[in-house]
Amino acid sequence: MKRIIFLLAVVGMAKTGVGQYRYGSFGSQVRLGFTLNPLVSVLKPQELGVTRNSAKAGLDFGLMADFSLNERGTYALASGFQVLLAGSKLKYDAGKGLSDYKPNPAEYNMKLTYIEIPLALKLKTQPHDAIGWWGQFGTYVDFPVSGRADIVSMNQTYDRVNILPQLNRINVGMLLGAGLEYPLGGNLTGLAGITYQNGFVDVTRNGKWNDGRVNMNSFALRLGIYF
Repeated sequence: MKRIIFLLAVVGMAKTGVGQYRYGSFGSQVRLGFTLNPLVSVLKPQELGVTRNSAKAGLDFGLMADFSLNERGTYALASGFQVLLAGSKLKYDAGKGLSDYKPNPAEYNMKLTYIEIPLALKLKTQPHDAIGWWGQFGTYVDFPVSGRADIVSMNQTYDRVNILPQLNRINVGMLLGAGLEYPLGGNLTGLAGITYQNGFVDVTRNGKWNDGRVNMNSFALRLGIYF
């Protein structure tokens, strides 16, 4: 967590060097801001013997950056550095799941934390009545930094079991989003929209869980402020 705070601080200080320029104008190609995105994440099993019991409310927050591709700022590469809190509840039949709990059916309430780096092509309209609309399409890369599970097996509960070593070390997927931007006064611009992420990579290491592929998808309400 200390490393996360340090990196957020470094990028925040870098914003000071570009804050004096108007985004999209000559000499200003980068726009930075902060984002806070309430979301619902879903772990989606692809094999019999594993079922999803529920989704999980989560959060995605951190820095966002738009790298302008034209002078008007209507085309940009959207990226950032964010922390993703996600997870889901999965029920494993006997013979599946982690080895210590595999002999019996068990429910895993997974709480996962990732460092996320999105990369998308962002298209934005020219402002009309001070409001501009945007849409984006791209990808993202997630790196797990924490994984815990509350496990219930045969009426026994095991809290905060460390499952990080049993998670795949990278997750990649598709990113879609759309919304609007609106001025807040001064150099501040607000952002609101909806995003959808569809994971392509197995979240759990199949050799450890014997659960086939388990993908992670999410829907988020995207909120942010550009400076």
